[in-house]
Amino acid sequence: MQSHYDDIADVYDQRYDHRERGKIYYDHIASAVLGKIHSKGHLLDIGCGTGLFLERYLGEGTSRTAAGIDISPGMIRKARERYPDLSYVVGNAELLPFESDSFDSISSLLAFSYLQNPGRSLMDCNRVLVPGGRLAVCTLGKNIFTSSLPALYSIGARMKIRRVGVGSFAEHYYSAKEMYDLLEKAGFIDIEIFRCSFAHFNLAGPLFMIAKKAESFIEDNIPYLAYNLIASGRKPD
Repeated sequence: MQSHYDDIADVYDQRYDHRERGKIYYDHIASAVLGKIHSKGHLLDIGCGTGLFLERYLGEGTSRTAAGIDISPGMIRKARERYPDLSYVVGNAELLPFESDSFDSISSLLAFSYLQNPGRSLMDCNRVLVPGGRLAVCTLGKNIFTSSLPALYSIGARMKIRRVGVGSFAEHYYSAKEMYDLLEKAGFIDIEIFRCSFAHFNLAGPLFMIAKKAESFIEDNIPYLAYNLIASGRKPD
């Protein structure tokens, strides 16, 4: 996993920051996560990548500070180029190298599915949050579309396709109940789980725009068809 993201660090932003479909897709999940964390305070972004979400968080309000952690030194290098004055750590999300009660909010976008011990990670998230602190995670959700993706990505890896996420990483696609149970066991309260993202950036242009027009209806009425899960909770006061 680390070597993959080191290898594609210089092209990662082409997926979410330079392509129209990628920008629209990323903006949707980022907005969903932003809506579930505190509007100000000190944020930790887990799996911060090149700093896209950190940039979004810091750019939308005052009284905000942030730090990022990622397993990939290459991604951290790109994040420092984007926001050189922030604190970054190359490290493992399952054992956070921060003192207890350090952050007002924790975010994680599209990294949670790759954790080998998600329960341990969530318990450590609870530890480093201040009392009343909030966590919001966007992760890969289980549905009829995503069930075939691991096999397709594995084939892409064997063909040596150099694209973000193309490889065999034993990623896990979560159900809403799995995420709820993990957050509850880790000590979070006020847990909310909902699905988002019917318009996936991998869809061809015309199909993506059709899916985007239907996205709100799908999320509200047939949420199982959406690709991602947003899971959020609060550390007790």
